[in-house]
Amino acid sequence: MNNTNIPYARYGHVIMLQKLKESLEGCPIVDLNGYDYFVHPLADGVPGIDPSLLDEVVDRMIEIGDLDCDRIVTSEAMGIPVGTLLSYKTGIPLTIVRKKRYGLPGETSLRQHTGYSKTDMFINGIGRGDRVVLVDDVVSTGGTLHAIAEALREVIGAEIVDILVIFDKSDRTSSPDIENGPRIKALMKVAIEEGRVVYQLPPS
Repeated sequence: MNNTNIPYARYGHVIMLQKLKESLEGCPIVDLNGYDYFVHPLADGVPGIDPSLLDEVVDRMIEIGDLDCDRIVTSEAMGIPVGTLLSYKTGIPLTIVRKKRYGLPGETSLRQHTGYSKTDMFINGIGRGDRVVLVDDVVSTGGTLHAIAEALREVIGAEIVDILVIFDKSDRTSSPDIENGPRIKALMKVAIEEGRVVYQLPPS
């Protein structure tokens, strides 16, 4: 992917996701147990989140997402900022999948697998028949989203209406999409090439 050869999609007179594109310039790349990882405010909270950047991202999610749902569902930690603002702007309640067990009635446990860790997580407050939209910061292997989606659909009996993420970092030869579920809608496809983050906007 070459940033200079990617046409800018536009809505109105505003270049789409201009702040998000600018925020990727010069992102640090770190090695986490052999896994290349880019450090970004909306994926890590480092060095800090610009409210106008978060606002731009959530407005774009509202434009492209199917938000005819009962709940927005995200996982801690970095899904929380975008999920919270999306909930605030739409008036749709937010449920956070936590890494802490509470032992409440109806609590559902799951194990998430990412490119560099395995963690137990727990869902509370979602019921059978609830229509939910999954929101997250980054998808790479899709392990976290798959684990949450399986628990929501197979254990709880909820319906997944849409899946919205900021960055799709999945390998070009594979797809993180959930089987028999909605396709993941990412605001940007990103990759690490020659020690820097390159990006591509999806077709508008």
